[in-house]
Amino acid sequence: MADSGAGLLEQLKSCIVWSWAYFWSVWFFVMLFLVNLLRLPFRYNDSLTAAPGPAMFGTESSLSMFLNTLTPKFYVALTGTSSLISGLILIFEWWYFRKYGTSFIEQVSVSHLRPLLGGVDNSSPTNSNTSNGDADSNRQSVSECKVWRNPLNLFRGAEYNRYTWVTGREPLTYYDMNLSAQDHQTFFTCDSDHLRPADAIMQKAWRERNPQARISAAHEALELEDCATAYILLAEEEATTIVEAEKLFKQALKAGEGCYRRSQQLQHHGSQYEAQHRRDTNVLVYIKRRLAMCSRKLGRTREAVKMMRDLMKEFPLLSMFNIHENLLESLLELQNYADVQAVLAKYDDISLPKSATICYTAALLKARAVSDKFSPEAASRRGLSTAEMNAVEAIHRAVEFNPHVPKYLLEMKSLILPPEHILKRGDSEAIAYAFFHLQHWKRVEGALNLLHCTWEGTFRMIPYPLEKGHLFYPYPICTETADRELLPTVFHEVSVYPKKELPFFILFTAGLCSFTAMLALLTHQFPELMGVFAKAFLSTLFAPLNFIMEKVESILPSSLWHQLTRI
Repeated sequence: MADSGAGLLEQLKSCIVWSWAYFWSVWFFVMLFLVNLLRLPFRYNDSLTAAPGPAMFGTESSLSMFLNTLTPKFYVALTGTSSLISGLILIFEWWYFRKYGTSFIEQVSVSHLRPLLGGVDNSSPTNSNTSNGDADSNRQSVSECKVWRNPLNLFRGAEYNRYTWVTGREPLTYYDMNLSAQDHQTFFTCDSDHLRPADAIMQKAWRERNPQARISAAHEALELEDCATAYILLAEEEATTIVEAEKLFKQALKAGEGCYRRSQQLQHHGSQYEAQHRRDTNVLVYIKRRLAMCSRKLGRTREAVKMMRDLMKEFPLLSMFNIHENLLESLLELQNYADVQAVLAKYDDISLPKSATICYTAALLKARAVSDKFSPEAASRRGLSTAEMNAVEAIHRAVEFNPHVPKYLLEMKSLILPPEHILKRGDSEAIAYAFFHLQHWKRVEGALNLLHCTWEGTFRMIPYPLEKGHLFYPYPICTETADRELLPTVFHEVSVYPKKELPFFILFTAGLCSFTAMLALLTHQFPELMGVFAKAFLSTLFAPLNFIMEKVESILPSSLWHQLTRI
């Protein structure tokens, strides 16, 4: 926290220096313009190179003579050029801010002026002994910026590819698909795959970038033997409907169970067999989970719930797949709220990592108890009851964890297909949650109305979310960067929290551009009137200075004042 405050102080100092330098340089040229505007004859027919008069040989300097010979055309051109340059700077600053989320001038000033202002470079450690608190903070930041597999991710062939065929848009980014390829290599391969020809082919298939090459390799592996991972790849990428995918997953289940039983018997014979058993376990869990998701998508929700419960009982330690989030969504579809509460009681624990599904499902259950009779007018008159207060606190807790979700649930922002990976507390997680759970909020009467009336109140409790949270850690600053990699920014505007204010230099340059353009236009159209205004402005501006000078002249002796003026 201290480092964050020091960094903000250094940015503030550098921005102040740049601002004052920029302001006084512009102010100097504006004052030069106004002063010389009063000294011009305002004749537009005068030549810019008029011959110098006798005053050139008088007491005025050559510079004053040169300024006297300039016509208003010169100052109109000067002011117009200043407006043009300011406009170009404004356009560049705006483009840079939209692309990188920061001001170019501020970034350069912080990078180059910080050492001159006595700042500390973050890249070089100031103390060799880092405190435990700083280490814990860094570890927390890394864990919150970790990208997770989306437990409700769609099927590439049956869902993502169909979207591409219809719209011509790619719903998945290269970064997202690359993460999926790494997951497949981690879960579905092991070091002993070269001993089995089919597994050796699939090990290469998971590394292929071309989808057709992966599908061809899977068919080649199936020609050698029944390979569970080959069926998985075909079900995920080649099947064009959920029905076809389910058939392939059933074939994969048959092959996967056989491999699992064989490796289970040999797992204690060495590290190689243990790695094979771990790989076969991951394959079997993945197949059963996807089969349950197929049943859910095909309307057999009770069957899907049973499959998920059995899977969680059989493999209770494999929490990396987050199967309980699939179970929560299916139970909400059945409107079995008692079982939903039982699942939440087990997984909504302070020692377990949270997710938008956990927090917002808990808020939905508490909102369900009061939302049908909730009225903001009545609540403002009589105050909130205990149940209503609990519901509002649950909503505030959920919004603090992920502030992007309410805009999707309230349909203030359009939804897109969820990515295959999500960043907790980020826009990607909000899309993944709202895509599947919006229908459950709509089913509960008044729940969205209660959310609409209360969700913005969360931000009053956390005025500085990047520095201090209320119930959770401070909001991580890395979410925007990661979400831009996970989400297709071509047709989706990434939600940013907290909302960034326009940098000072964009506002300042916009004002300068507008002011100089207006000054040039008015001087060109009404030169005499502008001279009157300039004279009045300068007389008002220098009135305090003239008053002080008169007082000084009245106090100091005339001889002393004469000597000072000579100096």
